[in-house]
Amino acid sequence: MAANAGTPTAGRRSRGNRRRVMADINVTPMVDVMLVLLIIFMVSAPLLTVGVPIDLPQSQAKTLDNDNKEPLTISVSDKGQIFLQNGEIKSEDLIPKLQAIAQARGGNDARVFVRGDKKVDYGTMMQVMGRLSGAGFTKVALVTEYAQGSQK
Repeated sequence: MAANAGTPTAGRRSRGNRRRVMADINVTPMVDVMLVLLIIFMVSAPLLTVGVPIDLPQSQAKTLDNDNKEPLTISVSDKGQIFLQNGEIKSEDLIPKLQAIAQARGGNDARVFVRGDKKVDYGTMMQVMGRLSGAGFTKVALVTEYAQGSQK
Protein backbone atom coordinates (compact mmCIF):
# COMPACT_ATOMS: atom_id res chain seq x y z
CA MET A 1 0.00 0.00 0.00
CA ALA A 2 1.09 3.43 -0.78
CA ALA A 3 1.56 6.06 1.80
CA ASN A 4 1.02 9.69 1.12
CA ALA A 5 4.07 11.75 1.97
CA GLY A 6 3.94 15.48 2.44
CA THR A 7 0.92 17.66 3.06
CA PRO A 8 -2.45 16.18 3.77
CA THR A 9 -3.85 17.64 0.51
CA ALA A 10 -1.15 16.24 -1.80
CA GLY A 11 -2.69 14.58 -4.83
CA ARG A 12 -5.66 16.91 -4.98
CA ARG A 13 -5.89 20.61 -5.66
CA SER A 14 -7.12 23.11 -3.24
CA ARG A 15 -9.95 25.38 -4.17
CA GLY A 16 -7.71 28.42 -4.56
CA ASN A 17 -5.45 26.81 -7.17
CA ARG A 18 -8.20 25.65 -9.51
CA ARG A 19 -7.89 26.94 -13.09
CA ARG A 20 -10.54 29.36 -14.15
CA VAL A 21 -12.34 28.90 -17.45
CA MET A 22 -11.13 31.41 -20.01
CA ALA A 23 -14.15 33.48 -21.11
CA ASP A 24 -12.36 35.59 -23.74
CA ILE A 25 -12.61 34.77 -27.45
CA ASN A 26 -9.35 34.51 -29.30
CA VAL A 27 -9.92 36.50 -32.50
CA THR A 28 -6.43 36.08 -33.96
CA PRO A 29 -7.23 32.88 -35.92
CA MET A 30 -10.42 34.47 -37.26
CA VAL A 31 -8.50 37.53 -38.44
CA ASP A 32 -5.92 35.28 -40.12
CA VAL A 33 -8.64 33.39 -42.00
CA MET A 34 -10.34 36.62 -43.07
CA LEU A 35 -7.07 38.05 -44.41
CA VAL A 36 -6.41 34.89 -46.41
CA LEU A 37 -9.94 35.04 -47.87
CA LEU A 38 -9.47 38.72 -48.71
CA ILE A 39 -6.27 37.95 -50.61
CA ILE A 40 -7.92 35.07 -52.47
CA PHE A 41 -10.84 37.28 -53.57
CA MET A 42 -8.52 40.13 -54.56
CA VAL A 43 -6.55 37.79 -56.80
CA SER A 44 -9.55 35.97 -58.30
CA ALA A 45 -11.86 38.98 -58.91
CA PRO A 46 -9.96 40.35 -61.95
CA LEU A 47 -9.98 36.88 -63.50
CA LEU A 48 -13.78 36.77 -63.41
CA THR A 49 -14.15 39.88 -65.58
CA VAL A 50 -12.12 38.58 -68.48
CA GLY A 51 -14.21 38.91 -71.61
CA VAL A 52 -14.06 37.63 -75.13
CA PRO A 53 -10.84 38.78 -76.83
CA ILE A 54 -12.06 41.24 -79.49
CA ASP A 55 -9.92 43.68 -81.48
CA LEU A 56 -12.29 46.64 -81.47
CA PRO A 57 -12.17 49.30 -84.20
CA GLN A 58 -11.20 52.83 -83.22
CA SER A 59 -13.48 55.85 -83.35
CA GLN A 60 -13.59 59.53 -82.35
CA ALA A 61 -17.15 59.20 -80.99
CA LYS A 62 -17.94 60.41 -77.50
CA THR A 63 -18.93 57.98 -74.76
CA LEU A 64 -22.58 57.35 -74.00
CA ASP A 65 -24.21 58.55 -70.81
CA ASN A 66 -24.43 55.69 -68.35
CA ASP A 67 -27.67 54.90 -66.65
CA ASN A 68 -27.46 52.73 -63.58
CA LYS A 69 -28.55 49.57 -65.37
CA GLU A 70 -25.84 47.25 -66.60
CA PRO A 71 -26.18 46.80 -70.39
CA LEU A 72 -26.42 43.45 -72.12
CA THR A 73 -23.24 42.76 -74.07
CA ILE A 74 -23.07 40.84 -77.33
CA SER A 75 -19.64 40.13 -78.79
CA VAL A 76 -18.94 38.94 -82.33
CA SER A 77 -15.48 37.42 -82.83
CA ASP A 78 -13.41 37.58 -86.00
CA LYS A 79 -14.54 34.01 -86.78
CA GLY A 80 -18.23 35.00 -86.65
CA GLN A 81 -18.90 33.41 -83.23
CA ILE A 82 -21.53 35.21 -81.16
CA PHE A 83 -21.10 35.60 -77.40
CA LEU A 84 -23.76 36.78 -74.96
CA GLN A 85 -22.35 38.03 -71.66
CA ASN A 86 -19.06 36.12 -72.31
CA GLY A 87 -20.74 32.78 -73.14
CA GLU A 88 -20.88 31.48 -76.72
CA ILE A 89 -24.36 31.21 -78.17
CA LYS A 90 -25.88 30.10 -81.47
CA SER A 91 -27.31 32.78 -83.74
CA GLU A 92 -30.85 31.37 -83.57
CA ASP A 93 -30.77 31.28 -79.74
CA LEU A 94 -29.65 34.90 -79.39
CA ILE A 95 -33.02 36.67 -79.43
CA PRO A 96 -34.94 34.28 -77.11
CA LYS A 97 -32.18 34.47 -74.51
CA LEU A 98 -31.88 38.24 -74.81
CA GLN A 99 -35.64 38.65 -74.39
CA ALA A 100 -35.61 36.36 -71.34
CA ILE A 101 -32.79 38.35 -69.73
CA ALA A 102 -34.47 41.67 -70.59
CA GLN A 103 -37.80 40.51 -69.12
CA ALA A 104 -36.02 39.42 -65.94
CA ARG A 105 -34.43 42.88 -65.71
CA GLY A 106 -37.70 44.71 -66.27
CA GLY A 107 -38.63 45.03 -69.94
CA ASN A 108 -37.41 45.27 -73.52
CA ASP A 109 -35.97 48.77 -73.04
CA ALA A 110 -32.64 47.25 -71.96
CA ARG A 111 -29.47 48.68 -73.43
CA VAL A 112 -27.58 46.29 -75.69
CA PHE A 113 -23.91 46.84 -76.48
CA VAL A 114 -22.58 45.06 -79.56
CA ARG A 115 -18.81 44.51 -79.60
CA GLY A 116 -17.59 43.42 -83.00
CA ASP A 117 -14.04 42.57 -83.98
CA LYS A 118 -12.78 44.88 -86.71
CA LYS A 119 -12.05 41.84 -88.91
CA VAL A 120 -15.59 40.48 -88.69
CA ASP A 121 -17.64 40.31 -91.88
CA TYR A 122 -20.00 43.27 -92.38
CA GLY A 123 -22.84 40.88 -93.23
CA THR A 124 -22.45 39.04 -89.93
CA MET A 125 -22.65 42.29 -87.97
CA MET A 126 -25.72 43.42 -89.91
CA GLN A 127 -27.36 40.03 -89.31
CA VAL A 128 -26.92 40.47 -85.55
CA MET A 129 -28.09 44.10 -85.67
CA GLY A 130 -31.12 43.14 -87.80
CA ARG A 131 -32.14 40.42 -85.36
CA LEU A 132 -31.89 42.86 -82.46
CA SER A 133 -33.93 45.48 -84.28
CA GLY A 134 -36.54 42.94 -85.36
CA ALA A 135 -36.93 41.73 -81.77
CA GLY A 136 -37.76 45.24 -80.55
CA PHE A 137 -34.48 46.25 -78.95
CA THR A 138 -34.19 49.97 -79.67
CA LYS A 139 -31.27 50.93 -77.43
CA VAL A 140 -28.47 49.22 -79.35
CA ALA A 141 -24.96 50.69 -79.41
CA LEU A 142 -21.79 49.60 -81.18
CA VAL A 143 -18.72 49.54 -78.95
CA THR A 144 -15.39 50.89 -80.22
CA GLU A 145 -12.10 51.97 -78.74
CA TYR A 146 -11.36 55.65 -78.50
CA ALA A 147 -8.75 56.62 -81.08
CA GLN A 148 -5.75 58.49 -79.68
CA GLY A 149 -5.14 61.67 -81.66
CA SER A 150 -7.64 63.88 -83.37
CA GLN A 151 -8.51 63.52 -87.02
CA LYS A 152 -10.36 66.47 -88.53
